[in-house]
Amino acid sequence: MKLKFKNGRFNILQVSDPQDLQIIRKAMFVMLERAYDRFKPDLILITGDNTLGNHFTDAVPVLSRLTVKTKEDELREMKKALAYLLEPIEKRHIPFAAIYGNHDDMNKVTKEEQNEIYRSYSCCVGLDGEEAYRGTYNLPIYSEDESRIAFNLWMIDSARFDKEQKKSFHYVLPETVEWYEKKSAELKEQNGGKPVPSVMFQHIPLRETLELIEECDEERGSVLENGKRYRLKDGVSGVMGEFPSVCTEEVGQFDAMKRAGDIRAVVFGHDHVNRFEGNVDGIDFIQTAGCSFRCYGSSERGLRTFTLYEDGGYDTRYYTYFDICGKGPVSLLRYFRDADELWKARAAVGAAAAAAAAAGTAAGIIKAKKKH
Repeated sequence: MKLKFKNGRFNILQVSDPQDLQIIRKAMFVMLERAYDRFKPDLILITGDNTLGNHFTDAVPVLSRLTVKTKEDELREMKKALAYLLEPIEKRHIPFAAIYGNHDDMNKVTKEEQNEIYRSYSCCVGLDGEEAYRGTYNLPIYSEDESRIAFNLWMIDSARFDKEQKKSFHYVLPETVEWYEKKSAELKEQNGGKPVPSVMFQHIPLRETLELIEECDEERGSVLENGKRYRLKDGVSGVMGEFPSVCTEEVGQFDAMKRAGDIRAVVFGHDHVNRFEGNVDGIDFIQTAGCSFRCYGSSERGLRTFTLYEDGGYDTRYYTYFDICGKGPVSLLRYFRDADELWKARAAVGAAAAAAAAAGTAAGIIKAKKKH
């Protein structure tokens, strides 16, 4: 399936950290389907933590522990979870691609086996080729007349789980950076010696993201980290709800990007309550908040759109759940019912309702006894 511009534009919808299980929280999926119909994207990018991969065995306490024991069991449940995410896209015949996050292979299922699940959907346009075994590849977008690659998307794997050590690693491998530089040079040569305008997507933020924040004294709009407060620097737009969790190793990726000269923007997920935009050394850094209701989050939950232009430019905009679903009673109730961080409030409401029901029952009994 060849991706190409239409009337000089190409529209992308980024879905970051959907992170659900084989038994879903419906609010996110309502938001996703409404976004697909509203924005009508030419491509959907799912940018890591596509399932809550380390929790298939406790999606339902007790029951899952009894039924999900082997690798085959986890593969079966992963297919169910991904079907909820991918079938609405397939039904609409929208091309999609995915990269992996730190939660995706924290189970017995390998990335190669997960690739096969994604590729079983006819609308999947990524996770193939020699590089895809690590979840890294590129997606060329052709000009409307298909005469050239007008734009390129880099899909970079930035997290892996060592199943023997049972340890998660959050950084891009050095050989991935080498592959990027080589492939970027090939695209440049094919483009008459000019770098092909590109946007890079990866789950874990680059360490240079920290250049967008500064230490501060005030509490308003800041986050606490190691006893100090931090805020976004002037000129950086958006919201920072937590201190950025960046790559743990420096492997020369950002320097390689600057040498190649093709990257217009680099886009991240991972930090569920951060969504902001800034610039570091001429490259836009874009953070997209998570859309999952099963994991921690805030009212910043949502999705990001990108409009690419055939002349090499781009625009981006962020939409929250409430931007997409509105603030009507049903939407608010759905949010309250499913948002992970509101479990204490739900418990309190449940307890209050139970107490009220108990009080009503007791009053009825007392009244009946008096009549008797």
